[in-house]
Amino acid sequence: MYKTPPVNIVLQTLFYGIFILLLMLPFALEGNTFENIEVNYIDNDHHVSIAGKKVGNHYTFNSNSKKILRLATLNWPPYINEEQCNMGWVFQLTVAMLVSKGYQVRIQFLPWKRAVRVVELGDHDILFPEYFFDETVYSQNLENTRRRTITALSDHFDGGLLRLVKRRGVDDPFRGDLSILKNNIFGVVRGYQNTPVFDQMVVNGQLKTIEAGDELQLVKMLLAKRVDYIVVDPKVLDYVIKHSSLTKIQKVRMLTGIENVEPALQYNYLYYAISKKSSHWLEIQQDINAALATFKGNAEIQRMIKTNEQCAERIYN
Repeated sequence: MYKTPPVNIVLQTLFYGIFILLLMLPFALEGNTFENIEVNYIDNDHHVSIAGKKVGNHYTFNSNSKKILRLATLNWPPYINEEQCNMGWVFQLTVAMLVSKGYQVRIQFLPWKRAVRVVELGDHDILFPEYFFDETVYSQNLENTRRRTITALSDHFDGGLLRLVKRRGVDDPFRGDLSILKNNIFGVVRGYQNTPVFDQMVVNGQLKTIEAGDELQLVKMLLAKRVDYIVVDPKVLDYVIKHSSLTKIQKVRMLTGIENVEPALQYNYLYYAISKKSSHWLEIQQDINAALATFKGNAEIQRMIKTNEQCAERIYN
């Protein structure tokens, strides 16, 4: 017959359990607060490894340097993402370039609209990766202010095609002139620049759009027939579908239910947008451009892209 243990034994057991949890708590907190990260690149045939760690809500590299740069970015695989191989080649490139110029690098991942805001308001120094925007584009954070008056763009580096994507088998008349699609509805990611022509037509009321939080939401809207087209980088769309939490059958249905529209809207290079509220923004811009020239010249960017693609493919397969 089962007998209830004496109260003192129950209390001792409970106390012991709490004591063990308290001993483990600092280790658990440390695991969530400090996450070791490594960035690798080749410099003059020498392998360079930069150790970093996650502290709070940002990733820090070269912490001994007094030249501190605060960067804002987003999760946008396969270019950059906290949960992919080496955090993506754009992350690796950015850290490698800035540390090679002697900066301490602090990178924070944010929703894109917020990332744009913190840089335009001067809370962070650099926004990346950014698409090109010209002198006619207004800030959504500062009234009657053009973006180029508060941020400066770096030289460009490798990017990707921006396309319209539609439901498979649906006829479309697009041959390069967006005005022919003025009666259609487009899905776009909230806060993204697309192309100067497309964005201006949206501002002018010539094209109708519905915003989504990310690319996976976009394709769901498309297949649900809420929109006629979505505006995306196909590499991003392919990655987010394949690495989503959807079942394998759902992924296959999604991938086979859509198709690219020809021709592509344009090839979008990537840029760094430097806040002009930073007192040394011109020096930062010059350092980034000099580092980009070096990394382009020795084909290091291409090596990083290839390494990232191979790693992502191994994980998916």
